Amino acid sequence: MTKTSVEVDRDIAARAAEILGTTTLRETIDASLHEIVNAKRRLELVGLLAEPDRFDFAAVEEAWGGDS
Repeated sequence: MTKTSVEVDRDIAARAAEILGTTTLRETIDASLHEIVNAKRRLELVGLLAEPDRFDFAAVEEAWGGDS
C-alpha cells in the first residue's frame, strides 16, 4: 500500500460513509474505490450479456426447469 496525503471533501465523504456503512475515512475511501471497480465490472458483464448470441437465456431457463 502507498501512503499519501490528500484533501477530502468531508461532506461527500460523510454521505458516502452513510451509504457504504463505513465508520472511518479510510474505510470509506477504500470501500468507495472497491465500489467503483465493481461497478465497472458489472457494466462490462451487462455489455457482454447484451451482445447478440453471447448468452442463451432459453438454455438457462431450461436448465432451471423453465415453465415446464
